[in-house]
Amino acid sequence: MSFSHLLVPSDGSDLSMAAVRHAVALAASLGARITFFHAQASVPVQVVGLGEMLDATTMEALMSASRKDGDRILEESLAVAKEAGVNATAERVLSDLPHQAIVEASTRLGCDLIVMASHGRRGLVGMLIGSETQRVLVQSPCPVLVIR
Repeated sequence: MSFSHLLVPSDGSDLSMAAVRHAVALAASLGARITFFHAQASVPVQVVGLGEMLDATTMEALMSASRKDGDRILEESLAVAKEAGVNATAERVLSDLPHQAIVEASTRLGCDLIVMASHGRRGLVGMLIGSETQRVLVQSPCPVLVIR
């Protein structure tokens, strides 16, 4: 089986950046292209539950910082691909359900492989927080390569 268009979601963590490097190496060996993907939450996780304690200016500043962080993540990923000579683009979307945004992007963009990291949460933490990677594995219309 040959892959021609990889979707590589990243949250900017060290594990996600390792998946970016693996995906770039794989794309280079296959002559494939990559779309790097970042799903930005519509409300930064740090402020959930604070409600009326935050004014509009503070909320906008937090959203702006979140957008800049997403841009930085994608720029770093694109730089890795450029250095390896791999054709790559990037996309950032607003979504409170990253796994759903990833699955939708893979279909919309015609990707034939998703390459993403697993943070390896297990036990009670894994049950309570859940795993975006696990959700993508269950819902993906295409193969998923999990980097650990």
